[in-house]
Order: sequence, then C-alpha cells, then structure tokens
Amino acid sequence: MEARIRAVYDKHKGRYGYRRITATLCRSMAEPVNHKCVQRLMQKMGLRALIRTKKRSRNDPGISDLHVPNILKRDFFAKAPNQKWATDITEFNVRGQKLYLSACMDLYNGEIIAHRMARRPVFELVSSTLDVALSRLKDTTGLTVHSDQGWHYKMQPYRAMLAHRGVTQSMSRKGNCFDNAVIESFFGTLKAEYFQLAMLNGLHDLEVDVNDYIHYYNHERLKLGLKGLSPVEYRMKNAA
Repeated sequence: MEARIRAVYDKHKGRYGYRRITATLCRSMAEPVNHKCVQRLMQKMGLRALIRTKKRSRNDPGISDLHVPNILKRDFFAKAPNQKWATDITEFNVRGQKLYLSACMDLYNGEIIAHRMARRPVFELVSSTLDVALSRLKDTTGLTVHSDQGWHYKMQPYRAMLAHRGVTQSMSRKGNCFDNAVIESFFGTLKAEYFQLAMLNGLHDLEVDVNDYIHYYNHERLKLGLKGLSPVEYRMKNAA
C-alpha cells in the first residue's frame, strides 16, 4: 500500500493529499481503500500535499456596475455545460519579466475551455480567449459569461462579441473578488501546485509548463466535488 501511495503521490508531483490519493486508489483497486489508512501511512512516510497557505481577505462589497449587473450573484452551480462561464486574467513574474494568462472556465465542471498568454495585458489577450471559447459552440442560447470589472471586459468590442452571439454579460461588484471566486481559486491552485514550486529559466519555459498544467488540470487532476473525476471525465461521463 505504501508503494501504491508513493506512486500516486509522485505521479501528481506532490499535489494530492490523502483524500485525492484515496479516491485514486479506489478507482484502481478492486477493494475499497479507507482514507484513514491512507492518511496514517502518508504521515508515516512523511508525505503531505504541497498546498498553498490560506490568506485572509478583506471584503469590500462595493456596488454593481450600472451598465453590466452582477447577474451570477455567486451562484456558481450549473446544471449543464455552457450555461455559465467565468473568465479572468492573472499575472506571473519571473525575475522581473511578466507573463499574463487569460482563462475561461465552464462552471459546470470547472474545465478551462480556453486560455491565452501574452507578455502584456492587452485587449487582444482577452478577446482572443473569448473568441476561442465561443468558437466551440454553435448555439449560445442561455449562456452567461461572468468577469470582474477589469477594463478589458468593459471595452465595447468585447461586449459586442457577446451581444453578437446573444450571450448575457455579468460582472462582479466593484472591489469584490468573491464574486468571481471559482476562477480565482483555479489561478491560486495553478500557482500553488506549479508556479511556486517551479525552477524556471525564462518566460518560454513558463508558457510551455502552463499549457501542460492546464491539460493536466482538465484531463487528469481529479476533483472530489466531481465524484473523484477530472473535469473532462465528468463532462464526458454525464454526456454519455
């Protein structure tokens, strides 16, 4: 059992705690595995998940944008794919050089359905992410896309892209990161499980590794909230 635990832990580069390792073992073994046993053995072996330190945040409720209301209202649950998307930008800094990642997430299963990277936070970074995401769909009826109040999402060309496809736009209240907490959590996981542990030579390595991590996150990294499946596995299983 210790060898099996070590194999799962090493495969996922220390990102899994005892709960995810237990779920993985239950998928591969005929007999169910007790999570307390896995936890005890991991403690004996000196293994623990490389998780980020939780930080306390101040909540400034602010007010809703008069032109783009907060339609989502922290209701991050979606009954089916392509009902609710969340999008945002995050910054990486490698020895003074910056890289910006724009990502769009389907709240149905937490899958990153589109992402783009650039050395500057230009409008094209956001518009191309949205364009890739929308190109996946023939019918966008009933779709809502949520973001914060960043200047990119207030640009008329961005809003026109949504309106052209009949997509409803939703924005967080001013200064309230909790209104877009799901994709903020993804960025935190990405930085905790990869960026903060990586030894990088430059931005090119970072771009390659971020692409690899997002593929891993979508296809391999199981989520306990998705019944121990990865986002893609969950979507495909329910579609079937």
